[in-house]
Amino acid sequence: MSFVGSVKRSFGSMFSYISESWAELKKVRWPSRKELTSYTIVVLFTIVVVTVYFWVLDIGISSLVEAII
Repeated sequence: MSFVGSVKRSFGSMFSYISESWAELKKVRWPSRKELTSYTIVVLFTIVVVTVYFWVLDIGISSLVEAII
């Protein structure tokens, strides 16, 4: 196989990938503005809860290590 044939095949598969990806994106059900807002609130709340949990855990472990030392 020549170099030119190899390049043509590579670009062909790239364009095929892009067109198939575009077709799949057309099938996606995008959330409404209300759904997106509620999902964002849930994610932010979860981040805050996990952050506070690890902060308290870090303080506890730090105090325990200082007590041992």
